[in-house]
Formats: sequence, C-alpha cells, structure tokens
Amino acid sequence: MGGTPSRLDALAGRAGKWLGLSDAAPGGHTAAVVGDRFEQIAWRDTFEQSAGLRELAAELNEHHGATTDTTDLLTDAFLAAYQVGPRLRERAEMATSRLVNHQVIASLLESPDFAELHRETAGDPYAAAMAVLAQAAALRRLLERSRDAQEQAERATQAQQDAVRAASAVSEALQQAAAGAEDGTVAAPAADTVHEAVEAAERAEAAARQAAMGAAQALTAAAPGIGTGARNAAAKAAKAVREEAALMRAWGVGPGELERMPFDQRARLAERLRTGRLAQWAELIGRFRQMAGGERARKVENTTGELVGVTLGDDLSRVIPSELANLGLPELRAVFAARYAAGELMLYDTQGEQSTGKGAVIACVDTSHSMYVAGPGGVTREAWAKACALALLDQARQAERDFVGILFAAADKLQVFRFPAGQDAGIAQVLDFAETFLGGGTSYQRPLTAAAELLKEEFDDAARTRGDIVMLTDDECDVAEEWMRGWNDAKHLLGFRVFGVAIGAPDAAGSGSVLEVLCDNLRSVEDLTDVHAAADLFRVI
Repeated sequence: MGGTPSRLDALAGRAGKWLGLSDAAPGGHTAAVVGDRFEQIAWRDTFEQSAGLRELAAELNEHHGATTDTTDLLTDAFLAAYQVGPRLRERAEMATSRLVNHQVIASLLESPDFAELHRETAGDPYAAAMAVLAQAAALRRLLERSRDAQEQAERATQAQQDAVRAASAVSEALQQAAAGAEDGTVAAPAADTVHEAVEAAERAEAAARQAAMGAAQALTAAAPGIGTGARNAAAKAAKAVREEAALMRAWGVGPGELERMPFDQRARLAERLRTGRLAQWAELIGRFRQMAGGERARKVENTTGELVGVTLGDDLSRVIPSELANLGLPELRAVFAARYAAGELMLYDTQGEQSTGKGAVIACVDTSHSMYVAGPGGVTREAWAKACALALLDQARQAERDFVGILFAAADKLQVFRFPAGQDAGIAQVLDFAETFLGGGTSYQRPLTAAAELLKEEFDDAARTRGDIVMLTDDECDVAEEWMRGWNDAKHLLGFRVFGVAIGAPDAAGSGSVLEVLCDNLRSVEDLTDVHAAADLFRVI
C-alpha cells in the first residue's frame, strides 16, 4: 500500500478467498427435528388451539428471547413427540444459534423414558402438546443452565455475520477497483481500499473462528447438565402422559373417541377428570372395570353348561356365592334352610343355549347424605356404588342392552340417566351421572317405581322382558304394603330380577330387612376397597 498502484490481477488473487463468501449468510437450520409440511401444519394448528403452549412460548421468550427464539425449541420438542419416527438433523447442519436446542432434543431422544413417552404421543397432537407442557419446568431450567452456552453461540453467530459482511466489503472494493483500472493497473487509493477490506475480513474471520471455538467449548461444558435436564423432562412428561392415558381408560374413553374430540374439549375433559372427586375415583373405577371384564371373560359362549343367568332351585352345586355366604351368619342359616326346603335358593342358570330378549340393566344408586361416608380405605360409599354402576354400564354395552342409571335419595329427589343400546355413551353424560349427588334422606319406592316403569315401557315398545335391577344403597327404609303388592305384580309380569348391594351397612342386608324382601339376591359389602365383592353380579347379569 502506501500510495503504490497495484495490478488488478494481484488484487484479485489476494481478495479471491473472500469473493466466494460475499454472498453467503451464516448457514444452518434453525429446526433440530426435520418436519414435513403436514407435521408443520399439525404443530401450527396445535399451537393456535393450545393457550398453554402460547403462554409457555411467551414466557420463555420474555426471559430468554434476548438470546434465542424459544419457540423453535418448543417446535422441536413437539415434533420429537409427535412424529412416528423422529428425525434429528446432523449437528453440522444446524445454525450455531440453535446448537443448544439440538443438544436438548438429542438428549431427550436418548433418554430411556422417551420411548415410553413416545408410545403415548406418536401421531397424537394433543398428547404431544401435553408432553411439551409437562416439560415446561424442565425446559425453563435447561434454558437457564445453558444461558452461557447460548450467549456464546449468539456471539459466534454475530461474528459469522460480521465475517460475511467483511467479505462483501472486499467484493465491493474489488469491483470498484476493477471499474477504475487502466490497462490492468489499479490506482493507489482504490488498491489501498481493497487491501484494507481484505485485512478487515481476515480479522473478522479470526474473530468468528475464535467465537465458534468458545461456543463449542461452552456447549461441551453445558452438555452434561443438558443431558440430565432432558432426561428429567422426559421422565416427567412420560409420567404425565401415562397418568392421563390411564385416567381416560379408567373412565372408558377410548383412543378413537379422543382422536375425534376437538383440542379444547379434550383439554377441558382432562382437567375435569384430574380435579375434584372424579380424580379420586379413577383408580377404583379402573379396578372395577378390569374385574368386570375378567368376570365376563370367564363365561363360555354357546356351550352346554353355559352360565346365562340366575334361577331358583335346590341344586347345591350351583348355589351362587352370596347365598352360601348366608351359612356363615348364624342368624341367616334358618333363612337358607327355609329357601333350600322351598327350592328357592339362587342358582347359576346353566342353559345350553344363551337366552335372548333380555331387557335393560338398571342401576339404582343411593345418593343420600350417608353415602358420602368414607370407609377405612378412604373410599366413600358413593364412589363404590358409582364405580359398580359404571362397570354395569360396560356390561350392558357388551350385551347390547339398554342401561339406565337412577340416582335417588329422598322421595322428592330422583335423576335418571339413559344410555340406549347401540348408541355411543358420551363421556359428558357419564361424568354427569358420576358427579351428581342429590343428598337428603332415602326412599326405596321412588327409584324402584321408576325402574319398573322403564321396564314396562321397554316391554310395551319392544316386547323385551327379563331386565335386571341393581339396588346400591347403605340404608334401610320401609315401603308401603300396597306399593309392595304392585311391585310384586310388576315383577311377575315383566320377569325382571332384583339384585341388592348393602354398602357398608350390614343391617340393611340382615334377615327380615326390607332389602332382603325386595331383592332376589342380596349381598353386603364392608371393605370398600374390595371390588370383587360384586364379582358374581357380572357373571349372571
């Protein structure tokens, strides 16, 4: 330099290294997970529908947005959970500013808990969104712990951008020099400008190289913490998704119904099931349904000796367990002997062919104040009764029979929930049935009259008889003699059976009790944690 002209070809030779870089921007992808068009649409749609995701993105950007757009990290976490086979980019393909995201997602995919999480979330945008939200606290900690690495990455990105701008300056200076050259000679001022631009580009390149090394070192230092945090995030998300899936299964909400449910409706349903009394009942309901399914599986279809119901007789080899239990109570042995002598013991009916034309299954559930009492295991009488009733709903569905849930208390308090055979029992109606509690005293006549009227209506409309009424109560109350005569007439006409369960109230199932008179088959349940106390119901109904 120093005012000496230069040959254009010599200047071009020195500047040549930077000419190819002048049009390049700092390269690399901002997304760690490769997503196709449809997966990106699934993310955008889910993000728009989920207030939780939008709030989380806003919160993270507020605290960490100075260094990175955290929405990219949420997108990656969603796609990793949503894709059937998550596709992680190579680290070399990533923009420097998103290397921390890449490290987080790589650690997440390597976590042992991720496989369990992925089984529940693959292909399900709602479950994938829930997994992201379940990881919110862990993502906050990860971003905080990796702040230094992210800041280093941002500085490296800035240095790369500075290097590209410096290369562009070299290109522009050379072009201006070429425009003013005469016979291949460039005047000293223009040549000096080219030399200065080249030196600036060299300094920028060195700074970018140094910044990249610093970013790599910071990321290496942060990697163990990121790995631990990602594993914790995967474990927490897997637990949350697993618990919600179990909750849905316990309440009989199948995967098909969930897939058809709008995002907001599904979120509201999940919140409803996670809170209040319903959350406390889920485990009991799940066990009831599992037990009832096992009892149904014990039945052998269309073979000689098939259990198809309950009948009366004196064959001791076919006496149902609740009848035999009476032998264990001294005060009921005389009753057993009298029934045996009269041929009126409850026996398993083992017809060779399955009976047809069975009427509705009706569960009359006591919701008087006393049903709110909890047993030793913390289970309330109401919870046990409603769990049993919901298992009976499944029973009716399997047999293609109508189901009716009648909630009763005092004579002026009654609510009827109808679930016709062949129609999908919406979860909203099921939950309304489970949550409704009337309170007050107890009247047997009102619910049983309503049950008999429903069976009469079914008989008149479809000529179906042999319905089943299950009375679930903890109380004992009188019925009028005149009403009893009408009740017996209806029972004889319609051929229905009445099963009784005295819940936590042995006196209601005692000898000579009103329940004993009303019911063909009566049992008492003391341990409210035991779902098998009603097992024989699901073999004979």
